[in-house]
Amino acid sequence: MLKNRIRELRARFQLTQQQLASKVDVTRQTIAAVEKGEYVPSLLLAMKICREFDMSMEEVFQLQEESE
Repeated sequence: MLKNRIRELRARFQLTQQQLASKVDVTRQTIAAVEKGEYVPSLLLAMKICREFDMSMEEVFQLQEESE
C-alpha cells in the first residue's frame, strides 16, 4: 500500500485540493483519491506533486507492506 502526506502538506502550504490539482494538471477528485489511498498516482504525477512541495519522493510517499 502506498501511504502519503499530501493532506498534511497541503495544509502546511495552505493549498486546497483544487489548487494543488490545478498546479499538477489533474482534477480535484484525483487529488482526493490519492490522499485517501484509493488511487496510486503515476510516477509523473507523484513527481509533480513532490515538486510542488519541494520535497523528495520518500518525504511525501511511503511504501507500506500489506499485512497478511
